[in-house]
Amino acid sequence: MALLTAETFRLQFNNKRRLRRPYYPRKALLCYQLTPQNGSTPTRGYFENKKKCHAEICFINEIKSMGLDETQCYQVTCYLTWSPCSSCAWELVDFIKAHDHLNLRIFASRLYYHWCKPQQDGLRLLCGSQVPVEVMGFPEFADCWENFVDHEKPLSFNPYKMLEELDKNSRAIKRRLDRIKS
Repeated sequence: MALLTAETFRLQFNNKRRLRRPYYPRKALLCYQLTPQNGSTPTRGYFENKKKCHAEICFINEIKSMGLDETQCYQVTCYLTWSPCSSCAWELVDFIKAHDHLNLRIFASRLYYHWCKPQQDGLRLLCGSQVPVEVMGFPEFADCWENFVDHEKPLSFNPYKMLEELDKNSRAIKRRLDRIKS
């Protein structure tokens, strides 16, 4: 599996409300871990938005192509830089309804256009369809950092301090998501 660079993780999972210069595009990334209930080795991968395909749709297509045993249950954990847009929320709900042997959990670093009603409706749809959506906290950022980032190159920053800052920033985002869900 290809891994994210530490710099990509630091920039793209950054959940600060405002960015300092130099500005950079905030991309949509989806890191996933598919774990069979029988204790087999998890499958991991990641996707980013392509011109004609959101990361969530690429993920759905990848899982469909795996030919998973439908008699076995799987836990799927997704870490996203942005929460799913409303159209991807619908696609994810349809996918999970058609694949009841999958248990999907979504953790997002930031909320996508959280002030827009269609995006709020998409988040509520996911939560009401047995697809929990939560904001990433320290444990999720740390798990994502450990399992999806290449640690071979020397770092220009302190990863523990970065993870603590991400966790601190996530508190306000969690409150926003809780208001949307209620």
